[in-house]
Amino acid sequence: MTVLVKPQALPDVRVRDFKMLIDGKWVEGVETGTIDRVAPSHGVTVSRYKSATKDDVRQAIAAARKAFDHGPWPRMTAAERSNTLLKAADMISARAEELAYLDAIEAGKPITQVRGEISGSADIWRYAAALARNLHGESYNTLGDGTMGVVLREAIGVVSIITPWNFPFLIVSQKLPFALAAGCTAVVKPSELTSGSTLVLGEILMEAGVPAGVINILVGTGADAGAPMTSHPDVDMISFTGSTGVGRLTMASAAQTLKKVSLELGGKNPQIVFPDANLDEFVDAAVFGAYFNAGECCNAGSRLIVHRDIAEEVTARIASLSEKVKVGDPLDPSTQVGAIITPQHLQKIQTYVSGAAKSGATVAHGGSQIDFGFGQYMAPTILADVKPEMAVAKEEVFGPVLSVLTFDTTEDAICIANSIDYGLSAGVWSRDFDTCMTIGRRVRAGTIWMNTFMDGAAELPFGGYRQSGLGRELGRHAVEDYTETKTLNMHIGRRTGWWMPR
Repeated sequence: MTVLVKPQALPDVRVRDFKMLIDGKWVEGVETGTIDRVAPSHGVTVSRYKSATKDDVRQAIAAARKAFDHGPWPRMTAAERSNTLLKAADMISARAEELAYLDAIEAGKPITQVRGEISGSADIWRYAAALARNLHGESYNTLGDGTMGVVLREAIGVVSIITPWNFPFLIVSQKLPFALAAGCTAVVKPSELTSGSTLVLGEILMEAGVPAGVINILVGTGADAGAPMTSHPDVDMISFTGSTGVGRLTMASAAQTLKKVSLELGGKNPQIVFPDANLDEFVDAAVFGAYFNAGECCNAGSRLIVHRDIAEEVTARIASLSEKVKVGDPLDPSTQVGAIITPQHLQKIQTYVSGAAKSGATVAHGGSQIDFGFGQYMAPTILADVKPEMAVAKEEVFGPVLSVLTFDTTEDAICIANSIDYGLSAGVWSRDFDTCMTIGRRVRAGTIWMNTFMDGAAELPFGGYRQSGLGRELGRHAVEDYTETKTLNMHIGRRTGWWMPR
């Protein structure tokens, strides 16, 4: 059994109406179409957005282009931009509860979890503010008496930022502050399912003093708003987080005008567990890694690769702890697993589980949806006896589903870990340092956790290998990702040319 926290009726249910931000103004848009967001936890409409059209996108890009080419933001000192970002960070902290509520109710995320995400996001904005003042070029006084070389870093220009529904405020905070720190302007499209907190961020940035046109925020579908943001010739760079399939489309669209592209895509992340691991700590991390954010997480630890000698014990212990996980009302501070984003996605998760069972996997815990009479919820699920060739072991389920595979040797574990198309993150559990380092160096993933899982910090880069994406976010080079380098090759003294007689 799983501990259920039945959602309570929403107090003072009212639909919050949002407009789009274009060129410093909150506008209705070219047409009057709207998008209603139904809370996945309660089944009632909680937000309504103006739905952007291609014309709205063109206006937003034109505003960003004008602000970059002629406005003050790229020409400010780094200190001035840094101070603006610090003001924004303070205002994020001041409005943290409002932001947390929006993400909790629109995405179905547990409120306690979202509060942590908002706090972490404010820290990222402060980190980006510090990096703004650390951005620098190079000089070369080693090229002979007649030459001096200088390498400049300049803001790349207009950036299209497209973010997903699973971490609405956190992921925009892993992109936008670094683009702004570099001096870029931006057009931002959050998911039409979870746009509220990003639009509030727009209010914050305007109040913090970001000039008109520097930040524009639209809500719309991928076809109407996302596609033109990736193909428009006045956009210089795309930063996209989402599914690998849409990432491919984004890259193909950007190729038509040779834009720079940063992609953070899917993952099917293994945790490799050796017999000498501290199993008490591992079991806790396994449950957390699989069920955090209801498993709707690109770096979820959804694939356990357990040594055969301990597989039965580990599976039983994880199942026992899973019974204590609290599932239900995202607005209850005790809830650990909230609602699934849409009914369609819940059906997709269930299809993976039933398909695995038909292929020979054993449902060791959960396996079905939870019916509260409204909203959509999935029980924390463990699948044992999973084989590497099964779909549930290779594809991103994006739900609270943990697959348990077994290995006999270190080489087996590495082979299984690297046998899929993704390479976002991985974990290794062993008391032996050599074992951890062997896994860390040979598993092809952007982040390897050793005797922990899903820790992070603004200072540490995040991104993946292979079909998990291109480029990295966060870390000390994050602002540089939004720049171009320019070489100034300067001649000193009289120049003589060989081709012209003197």
